[in-house]
Amino acid sequence: QVQLVESGGGLVQPGGSLRLSCAASGFTLDFVDICWFRQAPGLEREGVSCISRRDGTTEYADSVKGRFTISRDLAKKMVYLQMNSLKPEDTGVFYCAADHRRTWQSMLSTRRADYWGSGTLVTVSS
Repeated sequence: QVQLVESGGGLVQPGGSLRLSCAASGFTLDFVDICWFRQAPGLEREGVSCISRRDGTTEYADSVKGRFTISRDLAKKMVYLQMNSLKPEDTGVFYCAADHRRTWQSMLSTRRADYWGSGTLVTVSS
């Protein structure tokens, strides 16, 4: 059974850090591109970061570049998003998404993917 499960969200103060995890099961992680999305209430889901199935290269939205780091552990079938220097505008539900066919570019542009987790809530507030 294909499944993605996010964890690691919570409440942090501005400037704080969180590490999100995405546990994958039911497929081989290096056969898919992985992206993190986030969605604030009432707003569209937006791409945050992606990692390529081909060589593990990474992509970041301008709003998080330099603060967030995406990584993967193929053996553990885990994808991580290390978030530092968090800002209130980072608040939202974070989702990991995977796709056997779509490239990370397509996932970002279409906001579609074969597999989605249910999300983990990140709240940045003082």
